Amino acid sequence: MLKWFLSFIGVSASIGLWLGGGPAALAAATKDAPPNFVIILADDMGFSDPGCYGGEIQTPNLDRLAANGLRFTQFYNTARCWPTRSSLLTGYYAQQIGMDPPKGKLPPWTRVLPHYLKPLGYRCYHSGKWHLMGAPRSVVDGGFDHSYRFEDSDRYFLPSRHFEDDRPLPPVKPDSGYYATTAFADHAINYLQDHATNHAAEPFFLYLAFISPHFPLHALPEDIARYRDRYLAGWDVIREQRSQRLRQTGLLDCALPPLDPTFTPRYFKPEVLEQLGPGEAEHPVPWETLTAEQKTFQATKMAIHAAMVDRMDREIGRVVDQLRAMNALDNTVIFFLSDNGADATLMVRGEGHDRSAPPGSWRSFLCIGPGWASASNTPFRWHKIWTHEGGISTPLIVHWPKGIKARGEFRHDPGHVTDFAPTLLDLAGAHITNTWNGAAAPPLPGRSLVPAFHKDGAVEHDFIFFQHEGNRALRMGNWKVVSAQENRDQWELYDLAKDRSELHDLAAQQPDRALRMESRWKELETTFRSQYAPASPGRATSPKRPSP
Repeated sequence: MLKWFLSFIGVSASIGLWLGGGPAALAAATKDAPPNFVIILADDMGFSDPGCYGGEIQTPNLDRLAANGLRFTQFYNTARCWPTRSSLLTGYYAQQIGMDPPKGKLPPWTRVLPHYLKPLGYRCYHSGKWHLMGAPRSVVDGGFDHSYRFEDSDRYFLPSRHFEDDRPLPPVKPDSGYYATTAFADHAINYLQDHATNHAAEPFFLYLAFISPHFPLHALPEDIARYRDRYLAGWDVIREQRSQRLRQTGLLDCALPPLDPTFTPRYFKPEVLEQLGPGEAEHPVPWETLTAEQKTFQATKMAIHAAMVDRMDREIGRVVDQLRAMNALDNTVIFFLSDNGADATLMVRGEGHDRSAPPGSWRSFLCIGPGWASASNTPFRWHKIWTHEGGISTPLIVHWPKGIKARGEFRHDPGHVTDFAPTLLDLAGAHITNTWNGAAAPPLPGRSLVPAFHKDGAVEHDFIFFQHEGNRALRMGNWKVVSAQENRDQWELYDLAKDRSELHDLAAQQPDRALRMESRWKELETTFRSQYAPASPGRATSPKRPSP
């Protein structure tokens, strides 16, 4: 704590002056007691899975948060689990901190959110997935007062690698009644109850990081039963229904791209079809071309996926109830989002797949695959890993009764997970230095979302950068260039104001714009990777900030 405090009391500048909130935003945010923060992160949930984003899955708790708060329509993650978590927790693009691809060690100037919030008097809690490789994971070094860390994402029912405040917990035994989604909420609620009893005068930050609905498709039988026959209509019908609801609500108004029946999931190996059986489908072909066995098998998989999202929503409801019970809900800023788009992957890991086991049980290992991933990402193209809109677009719900007067409104401001650090620090009234562990840190690249809490169109980004496994993209204003790993030398250009579905490539019509944005992406990539170079201990360097 002393190290953190000393690093904060040196020469400092108001975060609002360079993060976008400004003095007025800070004054409004810190007029009374500082707000609490709860960030709830789903794993591999598609843009249109929640009911309030057009989905048919029952998510009444998320729907209520949205109805009494804000829904962002153009918010982005990084297209993959760990880069998103890295950016969210540190405030930097994953390339700046050596996390995409992972290099094993973070720069010495890297901080996670508790390192910023603890010196301001916040108690910090974590429950669920961590996935920030190279970062301190202990509750001491990571700044969390309590943590339930889960490192066994292939096992929703029987994890063997999970930790309470850094102490290894025994492997969960069969018939214990354990289910990861519920366990994450249980620990979060326990931390909040302890906070209410012993630290009620202090603000808190809770990071609740679910693994749901990431594969394997594991769900409780009673949850699966609620969706047993819902998806026999097929992914073509579900996509069209979701697209229509998005238009009717006014959340989005863009075309629904046709499915690509030749698309093959990344990492696909033909032998997986032998493991999973004749019901599996390698490509997102028209539903009517599937066999009866395939239709039943595929509908069952999506029923399990829906059950996982449904259960996550129920557990979120329990956490919200706890906030209400401790009289903290009114002044708690709740954020909900997903770490990437739905995943088209087909693979088997963990204990393998027993074809005789009930689908969704711990002895099964299923993935929703490309057909249903396309439905989950409605109305966008492509999936997790790719930087087309389907891979990087996420719902973002923001709920704060005390600080947000709007109820049920949309915010069309583009944003990115790097915006979380400046937003929380803006609301907390932070004053920070740009050094940590004796090394100079680059300025945070994100922008505070606080102005958007009050009106639409109040937050601007000079750029939003994407890169993952050879998939590249850059958004500047309403324009986006994107290049898929499969077409390394080809950049596409889209006007997202008119074509969010990325159906009309304008690169041939506007080659100069496409070339300028491609060159800008390359400049940023070079700058970000140069910033990663670890500084020598005790020597402060001056990392270069990308020009606007």
